[in-house]
Amino acid sequence: MGGFFRIGDKLLNRTKLDRIIDRIFELRISGLSQQEVAQRVGCDRSFISRLESLAEVRKGGSLAVIGFPLSNTGELKALCRELGVDYTLLLTDAERWELIESFDGRSLLNWLMELMVEMSAFDHVIMIGSDMRIRLAEAILGEKVVGECLGTSPIQADHYFSPERLRKLITSIKGE
Repeated sequence: MGGFFRIGDKLLNRTKLDRIIDRIFELRISGLSQQEVAQRVGCDRSFISRLESLAEVRKGGSLAVIGFPLSNTGELKALCRELGVDYTLLLTDAERWELIESFDGRSLLNWLMELMVEMSAFDHVIMIGSDMRIRLAEAILGEKVVGECLGTSPIQADHYFSPERLRKLITSIKGE
């Protein structure tokens, strides 16, 4: 998401905001205090604190991994089993469509509603998919979603997802 948008009489630049936030995190990672970063970027220390709180992924707890369309589902499922992921739903594009077509309309809606309820019980949900699917998961499940974007919706071909990237993500969430 880039470009400009208007809120009331203010014209805001999303790209500039993204650069500022990236800079804040770069400075914090480099070892500067919240106060030092606030002085460098021209904001209050409390803004830096709140920004970190909003972006924080709490460690530990139960974990679900959902993703599609993926080309290496077998490899990723095995990794999830190895790392003790509580729930895994990883599908190729063909498997996704087979699943959808196995339901009639009412049954599909019921299955999706049950899936949402089930996902709400987890402390963390890694969602690997299109930008739209990640936004939808975030809208339904809130901050427990950790999105890994495969591209812009609609995605119609299987994508390779790095097992090492998934391993790092899972172990960092689980606090290992």
